Amino acid sequence: MSFAAWMLLFGALLLGMVLLGTLLGRMQLTSAMIYLGIGWVLGPGVLDIFRPDPFSRSELLLRSAELGLAISLFAVGLRLGVPFFDRLWRLPLRLAFLSLAVMVGLTAIVGVVLLQMPLGAAILLGAILAPTDPVLASSVHTDAGKDPERVGFSLAAEGALNDAAALPFVILGLAVLRATGDRAIWHFDWLQWTAVDLIWTPVAGVAIGGSFGALMGWAVVFLRSRYRQAIGLDAFIGLGLIGVAYGAALYVSASGFLAVLAAGIAFGRGAEQPRRREQALGGHADVSGHPYEAVATHSHHASATMKESVGRFNDQLEKVAEMGLIILVGAMLPFVPLSPLILGAIALILLLLRPVSVAVAIVGEQLTWRQHIMLGWFGIRGVGSVYYLLYVLSQGVPGDVAALLAGVTLWTVAFSITLHGLSTRAMTTHHVGAP
Repeated sequence: MSFAAWMLLFGALLLGMVLLGTLLGRMQLTSAMIYLGIGWVLGPGVLDIFRPDPFSRSELLLRSAELGLAISLFAVGLRLGVPFFDRLWRLPLRLAFLSLAVMVGLTAIVGVVLLQMPLGAAILLGAILAPTDPVLASSVHTDAGKDPERVGFSLAAEGALNDAAALPFVILGLAVLRATGDRAIWHFDWLQWTAVDLIWTPVAGVAIGGSFGALMGWAVVFLRSRYRQAIGLDAFIGLGLIGVAYGAALYVSASGFLAVLAAGIAFGRGAEQPRRREQALGGHADVSGHPYEAVATHSHHASATMKESVGRFNDQLEKVAEMGLIILVGAMLPFVPLSPLILGAIALILLLLRPVSVAVAIVGEQLTWRQHIMLGWFGIRGVGSVYYLLYVLSQGVPGDVAALLAGVTLWTVAFSITLHGLSTRAMTTHHVGAP
């Protein structure tokens, strides 16, 4: 296709979603389901307009998924709006780490027993499919702010956290897959894996991202409210924080994904810096009717105005990233035929392993039966799984292993987007609050 044709197609997709979005919502179709179908039609499955081959173009596709995931995690961090040490984090932390570890182990068993995969490949399959998607889970996130609905918050936060928590298991799976002869698994450096991958990587990522987010939020508010500087270009703030937090984290072998998530959370928690003799404009909540510059530089409103502007831009950017990445998933499906064996593995992963892994993680939590069901069902697979699949493919795994990993992963994501999308409205019709 020519550049003009690509521009025409891209513009038509964006405008089509604007014009038809409400109608599609009435048909109980989520945007991700539509993007998946568009990708299938545009890819080799129907029109063959473009061919995002996950095997020959894994590196290019990997960078696209990496960028999209970083943008999404920052936007999710802005929306979560809960302090780092709030007790609401307890449940998503248990889901993101304990449930994920159980899910990796159970999926690895399915890989070895049902799919006849080598142990290393089976661990990789578990690590790839264990992360859930924070963006797609946000459709279940019914309340926000200081007192968010517990299940919705936990699903979104779990998806944001476990996109990074899966990396140590990917590293372990690759090491086991490559272990032969004198490099057998018992020679694996467990101490380094524990110290660096399990401890340093996530802790340093959160520290780096949280520091940058908090510092940037304070600095911009201070400059605006005290000196009327750093006004405008709010879109640059979010993109700049994503780049700085992610890049700095990678430089010290920390988690870039946790860094951008923490940057979003810390930035969103920034406080106003009111001047002692300055009065709020029309009350603390109502600033309508005042020009942007007056509100953005006012010591009672500068932080809220900045966060609203940055959040609005990043929400839109996240939607564009989601559209592009899910379309890619749909276009990649024809490269990995669906077999009865793969279908059986997908059924086990979505219908049995997810509920079991969640049940193990939430022991002792005071949850209602409906909350149990929602947490067990809404383990939506998405961009995180696609990213780790492409990462593994870029490492040069054997062809038969690569084909099986790609087949199970991409079709699991496709079925998850469809099944969870269809059930979202039905299961969230009734409010599911904290007990």
